[in-house]
Amino acid sequence: MVGTGDDYTGIPISKGCGDAAIETSLVDGRPVCIRIVTPADEIRLREGIARMSPRSRYLRFFTGGASPPDWIIERLLGADGVRHLAWGALDLTDPSQPVMGVVRAIRAGSADPIAEFSIAVVDAYHGLGVGRLLAATLLLNAFAGGLTAFSANVLSENEAARSFIRRLGAHHVSQDGPEAEYRLDVASALEQMREERDPPGLADVFAYFDGKR
Repeated sequence: MVGTGDDYTGIPISKGCGDAAIETSLVDGRPVCIRIVTPADEIRLREGIARMSPRSRYLRFFTGGASPPDWIIERLLGADGVRHLAWGALDLTDPSQPVMGVVRAIRAGSADPIAEFSIAVVDAYHGLGVGRLLAATLLLNAFAGGLTAFSANVLSENEAARSFIRRLGAHHVSQDGPEAEYRLDVASALEQMREERDPPGLADVFAYFDGKR
């Protein structure tokens, strides 16, 4: 684990992430906990989405409302570890451990090799590597579960999201009005991220899953 000392900007750090979680750090040294999303996280998720700007909520959820539709929360909380995978990143510098971002993948059936992928990061944590840490976590989890590819629908105007997924190796496969669909090969994306190790905190993510083999 890196970047988990008590001296991060003088802010008290909530200790411990649990054995079933990954403790690592962002590009600024901020300690972060990455773990599976559970039903107990409902309030934390609602508060996190409320902290996103209206523009960010629109680009991610196609709605700018301060309170997200219940189906969005329900889908995030409905992870079963097989058809639906969901992980969240928590800020360990805050005793309440607020959510920094969430990532999920849903497939139609337990044997389906392709899953729908989506990711959201709270505005205050943009540019710190949260998205890539979460993406790597989900990709490794998906690979272990037999998933071979992700499908992602992104608004064409959301250039940041398009750039993010293209950097992972995704390619554009179709266009439906304002929505662009991308396809991402799981194994290829993981190979690329393992080679790049950017941000440095990715090493902890890979070590966590390597240790579970």
